[in-house]
Amino acid sequence: MTFNLEHSHADPPPLGDRRPRLKGKLYHRVPDWVGAGAVFHIRISIERGNVRLLTESTLAAKLLDSVYFYQERQRWWIRIFLLMPDHLHALLTFPRENPMSMVIADWKRWHRLGNGGAWQDDYFDHRIRDQQELQLKGDYIRRNPVAKGLCSSPEEWPWVWPK
Repeated sequence: MTFNLEHSHADPPPLGDRRPRLKGKLYHRVPDWVGAGAVFHIRISIERGNVRLLTESTLAAKLLDSVYFYQERQRWWIRIFLLMPDHLHALLTFPRENPMSMVIADWKRWHRLGNGGAWQDDYFDHRIRDQQELQLKGDYIRRNPVAKGLCSSPEEWPWVWPK
């Protein structure tokens, strides 16, 4: 699968625009200097000790249906969204009017209330900076189930959108 980066990254921010970070707290705020259309690698994990796996067929189908729903409503644009038993990976773009943190929080809350999902409080995000990095992250995500011994090839893994 080939992944495409539609927009190039902007110049780094002026030093005055950098916010101090509190230990253990992630802001998930996209700085103003990041151009529209930036792609982010997102990793969301289930709460430790949660016995329900994201790859249970009923839950996985609901999660992937909601991924499509968010895509159709333009809450995000997806390059790839892949479920693993205890976490998920995605390459997503967020519209400026829907901040990443709000979109992810809404999506997690909807699943927690509707499907009993127990998510960890936070999530990982990393802005993809160029076409090469996008391809490397996309390949890493697609090969993740193979690396974990869950299937023999990326094409065998059923819990990915788009197929």
